Amino acid sequence: MIKYFALAFSLMFFALTNAQTVVSGKVSDSNGEPVPGANIIVVGTAAGTATDFDGLFTLKVNQTPPFSIQASFLGLESVTAEVTSNNQTIDFVLKESNELDEVVISASRTPERILESPVTVERMDARDIKNTSSESFYNGLENLKGVDVSTSSLTFKSVNTRGFATFANTRFMQLVDGMDNSSPALNFALGNLLGMSELDVNTVELLPGASSALYGANAFNGILFMTSKNPFDDDGISTYFKTGVTMQDAAGDNPYYDLGIRAAYKFSDKFAAKATLSYLQGTEWYATDYNQYVDAGAGNPDVIIPTVGNATSFDQANIYGDEVAVPLDFEALALGAGFPQSVAEALGTQTISRTGYKESDLTDYKAESVKAAFAFHYRPFADDLEVIYNAKFGIGNTIYQGANRYNINNFLMQQHKLEIRNDNFFLRGYITDENAGDSYDMRFAGINMNKANATQWFGAYAQTFLGAIAQGSGQDAAHAAARQFADANVTLQPGTPEFDAQLEAITSDPDLNTGAKFQDQTKLYHVDGNYNFHNLIDFAEIQIGGSYREYALNSSGTIFTDYDGAIHYDEYGAYMQVQKKLVDERLKLTGSIRYDKAQNFDGNVSPRISVSYSLGEGKTRNLRFSYQTGFRNPTTQDQYIGLDAGQAILVGSAPDNLDRYTSKPLDNSLQSQALGFPATVQLTGRDAYENSFTLASVMAFGASAAQGAPNPGLLEVADFDYVKPERVQAFEIGYRAGFGRLMLDASAYYNIYEDFIGNKTVVSPHYGSVNLASDITNLPPELGGPIPTAIIAIGNGDYQPFQLYTNSEADISSYGATIGVSTKVFNSFDFGINYTYAKFDFDQSSDPDYEAGFNTPEHKVKVGFGNTSLFKNFGFQIDYRWSDEFLWESSFADAMIDARSVVDAQVNYSIPKMKSIFKLGGTNIGGKEFMSAPGTGSLGSMYYVSWIINL
Repeated sequence: MIKYFALAFSLMFFALTNAQTVVSGKVSDSNGEPVPGANIIVVGTAAGTATDFDGLFTLKVNQTPPFSIQASFLGLESVTAEVTSNNQTIDFVLKESNELDEVVISASRTPERILESPVTVERMDARDIKNTSSESFYNGLENLKGVDVSTSSLTFKSVNTRGFATFANTRFMQLVDGMDNSSPALNFALGNLLGMSELDVNTVELLPGASSALYGANAFNGILFMTSKNPFDDDGISTYFKTGVTMQDAAGDNPYYDLGIRAAYKFSDKFAAKATLSYLQGTEWYATDYNQYVDAGAGNPDVIIPTVGNATSFDQANIYGDEVAVPLDFEALALGAGFPQSVAEALGTQTISRTGYKESDLTDYKAESVKAAFAFHYRPFADDLEVIYNAKFGIGNTIYQGANRYNINNFLMQQHKLEIRNDNFFLRGYITDENAGDSYDMRFAGINMNKANATQWFGAYAQTFLGAIAQGSGQDAAHAAARQFADANVTLQPGTPEFDAQLEAITSDPDLNTGAKFQDQTKLYHVDGNYNFHNLIDFAEIQIGGSYREYALNSSGTIFTDYDGAIHYDEYGAYMQVQKKLVDERLKLTGSIRYDKAQNFDGNVSPRISVSYSLGEGKTRNLRFSYQTGFRNPTTQDQYIGLDAGQAILVGSAPDNLDRYTSKPLDNSLQSQALGFPATVQLTGRDAYENSFTLASVMAFGASAAQGAPNPGLLEVADFDYVKPERVQAFEIGYRAGFGRLMLDASAYYNIYEDFIGNKTVVSPHYGSVNLASDITNLPPELGGPIPTAIIAIGNGDYQPFQLYTNSEADISSYGATIGVSTKVFNSFDFGINYTYAKFDFDQSSDPDYEAGFNTPEHKVKVGFGNTSLFKNFGFQIDYRWSDEFLWESSFADAMIDARSVVDAQVNYSIPKMKSIFKLGGTNIGGKEFMSAPGTGSLGSMYYVSWIINL
């Protein structure tokens, strides 16, 4: 990679050009401020340049006057001027444009005024990035209306719209220069870990809602489009340096660094290149959520578990290793030690769990990210036909929360793209290649740290416990003394060489029976294209396109069931869109339809219809209505996972996956062994789907047994279909208008979901059939006589929870609305306020084992206030966000998330002579910490200063 960068930078600064005509000048806004990065092009050609930090430009072209040049910048009105002679000087003054005239591409895959977009579109451009109060443009997305951002850690954030958010967020698509930014194996969009440098961002467009008619699978809740700057239009060198401090009660105050550079050079009208490099380092938000969300001992009063204060705790969210528990027969041990029969009988058999390790014991919380990219752009005919090779590399450390918490350490992801495009078409192909590096599962790190010396620990515990009983202690005091002694004398203590050596060995071991590392070298191959016939067909704008994708899953059996080699499967799709303007081009009709086929599923048709109508003189008001459909193919994990996550075994439901997965040996109870059942068994994925009970029915049976009247009739066979694509029908109505300096945008939507993908937890007996009438074990009369074999297994605790991937048959719908107003107040101050309402309907009683996971506040309010030119070269921005409390549901934990208010702010000052912008800001400056979800670190405050130089 270093060689590539050396070559790229060398080529950029040693090329020669042969210009015949030179035009120079300056571009300013209506306030007289220079406009850096404005585009200067020769009208009718692709030849052009961009202004420097002072708004100055020099244009050299192989063209003889007279000809016209145009100056443009996003958010400002374009101006055209005539070139009549060589060495001419032309100065441009660009007025601020109406927000309604801003151009977007994502809504229809063609440039159109945002006013005429058939669906809701949010956007961010270079001016918004400069003025964002967040420390990065990506985090600034949270200030857009209708947008939710979930924070798993300092460097891992997931963007979502319209509900059903998770950190993996498989219902939301993120595209960077047309490339899907999601991890092909772990299925989560990597935030900005493999995104783009802030210096290279051209535009960011966010499309809430279903968009599968144009973008295919997973364009379900919305799409985020990020496009980078083209070196033909934006050349030169830019760099930034940010530093600051993160502040959190648990972590204290820690330094934060972020720096980057972009270099772009236009060699000629035919060839240009660019390269970017950025580096970030900081400290993750410490996760100290020690709440007990799942009481694994609730059905067993004999479970003896660690205590915090006076509260009983088991399986605390950010404590790992307390899952290691064994039954200790204190009665037999006491009799063997000579205790009286009555004392021994009172002790009985009790299940003891080990004291777990805090998450902070198992990771250094180092946040780090290195991003590098380079691109070569070639225009063989010096017109709009362009060939692009683009390579992106991202490596870093972060923390990801799924079913467990994962330390993503030295995770490497790279993408390579080759694209051919012009104004009418594009054809691109890219490869995504990832390597999990030294990443590991922190839950299994804690479990296997405690399993390594479990025999010694439980032996010390039992001996100390009996000793305390012999000295007259009560059982509670004896248990406390036993735990204290075993923890102090057997448990490896964090910070010691022995602990560090054991943790290193476990996190380097990919066998989850003994280690915690997960391996992943999955690849994704993708090709897509689009052609617009607008130059060939007059009566309407017609586009056709399609895509093909192949996955090559390669986790060496640590995530997927790819024990015997990579698993390959593919999917493809094709679409057509017709767009027609009528009634003096006020009425715009858009119709789209797409067909997709994935290897393991039936084909899927996704239509979209939209109508928009512009009102008023100047077409400054617009009504829109759309009916869209979306679908989501089951993810790689939904289909091919085979992972023992501790609390349950996760098994994907692809037809060829059920027999691929075989569990580790599962221990049967001593009672079952005494009845002649084997000491261990192994279950398959087929057992999970074809021989299991529903979780709710097993819990009901357990409750009846606890009351002394076990009722087998309460057990219900789990009969869940294999997972298939989920669908949504989305209805949206909107109104966007400008009233002088006041801009209004409002929309409302209603979504109807079908075959919603989710997890179902089932319980599979170690032995016996769930068809209770067909499998009977004849026990002696004193033990109950003939009993269904599966009942014996459930009664003795010989069962295994599985988490299946299937679809809910329940009726699920969601609806909501957003309204936003922006205007100028006090002449030059920008003010905006927006409100978002989101709600979903789901009858839990219709599917008691299903968690919908809406995970979205019902009410959100966001307010922005600022001034880009409060006085010469000085600006500021303040952003306020409020959201009410909401329920977060996930396989990790379920909990209510508190309402929160957050204030971010920044001031910036430009020094044109230094070609610099200085920025001072802070996020969550109120300092009240909050969590995005149970188990994540509480988010504290960040204060930063940045220095941006544009040469």
